[in-house]
Amino acid sequence: MAYEFDLFVIGAGSGGVRAARFAAGFGAKVAVAESRYLGGTCVNVGCVPKKLLVYGAHFADDFEQASGFGWSLGDADFDWATLIANKDREIHRLNGIYRNLLVNSGVTLLEGHAKLTGPNEVEVNGQRHTAKHILIATGGWPQIPDIPGREHAISSNEAFFLKALPKRVLVVGGGYIAVEFAGIFHGLGAKTSLLYRGDMFLRGFDGAVRKHLHEELTKRGMDVQFNADIARIDKQADGSLKATLKDGRELEADCVFYATGRRPMLDNLGLENTHVKLDKRGFVEVDDQYQSAEPSILAIGDVIGRVQLTPVALAEGMAVARRLFKPEQYRPVDYRMIPTAVFSLPNIGTVGLSEEQAIEDGHKVQIFESSFRPMKLTLTECQERTLMKLVVDADTDKVLGCHMVGPEAGEIVQGLAIALKAGATKQHFDETIGVHPTAAEEFVTMRTPVKR
Repeated sequence: MAYEFDLFVIGAGSGGVRAARFAAGFGAKVAVAESRYLGGTCVNVGCVPKKLLVYGAHFADDFEQASGFGWSLGDADFDWATLIANKDREIHRLNGIYRNLLVNSGVTLLEGHAKLTGPNEVEVNGQRHTAKHILIATGGWPQIPDIPGREHAISSNEAFFLKALPKRVLVVGGGYIAVEFAGIFHGLGAKTSLLYRGDMFLRGFDGAVRKHLHEELTKRGMDVQFNADIARIDKQADGSLKATLKDGRELEADCVFYATGRRPMLDNLGLENTHVKLDKRGFVEVDDQYQSAEPSILAIGDVIGRVQLTPVALAEGMAVARRLFKPEQYRPVDYRMIPTAVFSLPNIGTVGLSEEQAIEDGHKVQIFESSFRPMKLTLTECQERTLMKLVVDADTDKVLGCHMVGPEAGEIVQGLAIALKAGATKQHFDETIGVHPTAAEEFVTMRTPVKR
């Protein structure tokens, strides 16, 4: 059968655009359908605008510390509307770049909601299109629990477009999005409480990292409450919100922000017209080659619920394009040693196994750990400390994990991720000469294992 397109991509986020561009570059005839915004979650309501807001929040620290270096500053005045307007302008610029990337690659861009009408057919704006392969890359969507008053709460989607900075914010959740936004609101001057229903936030991260960040956030004056969850939200006569917790306590706020997980964005996608199956969590079920139960339909990125990170979606998109249209260049995505950062204040950077994961996997481990006050802060009153940690296999000397909490942690760990990917040992770290004076050199000067 002759098809209109070789590949039809539903969703113009990071993974979808990467797959489309590469497939077109390999000579395939490609279409992309997008109903919302080009660039997906990351560019519009995710990592990019969030990082810009984190930068904005960090200036409070810079102003406070400047006096130690001889700078005399007047009272700083922050304007939320200016930050948001400038953020919007930058996102609009990036939307244009994504449009040009697609169009200049020869991809047909269809702006409208795409619905599957069969295993090789998609309908957009009332027009039906056929394709040999269809790729679902529709991403995820924030979830707010079904509690009384949930309509008064916001998610990350709305947080980027608030008309004013709330004076009092309750952030609900224990993942990286909750921790990051709590840092943003707190750093910009809002009275912020972070509520998490568990014993300690950032489940899955190294225990020392979680504990250290908690200590640093508390030092900064953020109200962090564990084993705390909201039962209902009520709007008061003055427009403020009253959150009633499950333990009976009541907290007042101007904004209740939920970051309690994301669901796959499959609304009105027409999966019922195909044999595509979902797993028990509701994500599209695919094999190692991202193929669904319907052979012609593939899926990548957040919608399959594996590692929900932009660079992973990019790698998956590239892998799909290569396997389908340039098989001699195909190589599977390696999900081991994926570096990641949490842009909390202070930042977290991590790659490889946590101490807990390494032990659970059967490794006999040696732990190298250092906590210190960075050089930049020695002329200031700030008592923030940086944490660095290496998890090493005691039998092979191989470095299994690298973890950091402190300024520019993501920037530092990116370089170390290459070393861990290449199989570096602790001896390699020890024999590497440090860049002095930097915080990063601590990773190559830790000599004595920590006794547990």
